[in-house]
Amino acid sequence: MDVSVELAPRNQKGLRLQNPLMLASGTCGYVTELEGVTDIHSPGAFVCKGTTLKPGKGNPQPRIAEVTSGMLNAIGLENIGIDSLISNQAPTWNRLGVCVIVNIAGSNTEEYVEIARRLEGTEGISGIELNISCPNVKSGGVEFGLDPETAATITREVKCVTTLPLIVKLSPGAASVSDIATAVTKAGADALTLINTFKGMAIDINRRRPLLGNTTGGLSGPILKPVALAMVYETARLVDVPLIACGGISSAEDAIEFIMAGASAVQVGTAFLVDPCIPGNILTGIKAFLSEQEVSSINKLIGCAVTNSK
Repeated sequence: MDVSVELAPRNQKGLRLQNPLMLASGTCGYVTELEGVTDIHSPGAFVCKGTTLKPGKGNPQPRIAEVTSGMLNAIGLENIGIDSLISNQAPTWNRLGVCVIVNIAGSNTEEYVEIARRLEGTEGISGIELNISCPNVKSGGVEFGLDPETAATITREVKCVTTLPLIVKLSPGAASVSDIATAVTKAGADALTLINTFKGMAIDINRRRPLLGNTTGGLSGPILKPVALAMVYETARLVDVPLIACGGISSAEDAIEFIMAGASAVQVGTAFLVDPCIPGNILTGIKAFLSEQEVSSINKLIGCAVTNSK
């Protein structure tokens, strides 16, 4: 049975994964932290922590809060900076033979472009995920993903300086995610990730103040699944590039739903923070479903719910 998927068919380098399971940005660090915790050769790919031009300190503590059916995070893009990633992390990824996609963020178009430029030609890096949808930073982030023209401009400018497969991560907060998806696809995106977290907050009733140090954070976890599923389904009907689903995936059944809705791959995030064995369990479940259904390739399921609804 074939569970491999191609995420960048239009790109000269391509981005073929051994399976459709990915670990989402912000939940797997820089991958090397996971050695000895989980099988790092099991997922098809890792999306490393959101990385900026210069190292970032992130937001004040507390940064994480559990909420009903999910989690709020306000890490604020704490990271080592692109130069340290290139010097200290990429060589290890190359040695380990793991597929790592670098999630990049900036406060303006020029920063995104410069980060992508520095990544070009770096061994150990399989692709770029353009983060224009982070809701818990004070500058940059989500506002770039709310306007089709702005999102297209950043995508186009970054595409001009890199030959790496370019994935654009979209925000659920846009007035029309479909308009953003269409705009960045026309601007050269090789694939799209749907979706990032929703902006949310929690109150500490004993201290009578916001629970998070940043006041608000990004809502993730099972609570997002129906929203993310609908956005993947709707987007799959509009664009002709691969989609990567992200939002509340914690079981093989969840992953299969997203694949049938049009996703070529799925990212697991919050669930992995709860149980590092979940990625392996999901992959085992997907393979079992394919066997039970006598489906020879995962690709035969991609978008079948979209096709069957017409």
